[in-house]
Amino acid sequence: MTPKTSLPAPTIAVFDFGGVLIDWNPRHLYRKLFADADEMERFLAEVATREWHATQDHGGDPVEATRRLQALHPDQEELIAAFYGRFDEMCEHAFPEMAALVERLHAAGTPLYLLSNAPNLLDPWLRGPARRRHPFLGLFRDYVVSGLVGHSKPDAGIYELACRTGGFRPAEAVFIDDVLANVEGARAIGMSAIHHRSAAATAAELRAMGLPA
Repeated sequence: MTPKTSLPAPTIAVFDFGGVLIDWNPRHLYRKLFADADEMERFLAEVATREWHATQDHGGDPVEATRRLQALHPDQEELIAAFYGRFDEMCEHAFPEMAALVERLHAAGTPLYLLSNAPNLLDPWLRGPARRRHPFLGLFRDYVVSGLVGHSKPDAGIYELACRTGGFRPAEAVFIDDVLANVEGARAIGMSAIHHRSAAATAAELRAMGLPA
């Protein structure tokens, strides 16, 4: 792990999406579609599983993945279609304290970028519907979404791509993520990084680095 003291003070903030800014959770959608919570949990554990969804985070096509899964479970065709067809509803809830933190950083002139392991459909959502649902997401200068670019965290390539996208060097940025392996991946290419646990703790670490959090 690169000691924080060996890096210059960052001036750019790069945020993860789900678990940091947005409480992404399929249950926000499927609670509307299942009357029985146990049936919902069984569907998410046995049909639309985390492993199935993760394949799209790493470049799989959501449309083709949906068709293949529907072929395996024809009795659940509409429920499977909802996973990506109503993806927006899984992103209904932002973390208010993190939204406020983003707004403070932006108001102080900090360049903001977003780097997410997510299916390719997240990118057009972020550039349109997301800004209506969560206006603070419009404060980010650009987005790098793993399912669209052929790299995913914690591979070095996706952090390097984020830096190229923003036109900055790794040492100029701090990356915030709730997954420790992703934090370590950012540090490995020379970025400062924060393992996000709470808004208050992340804001304190940003302030300690000299950012206006």
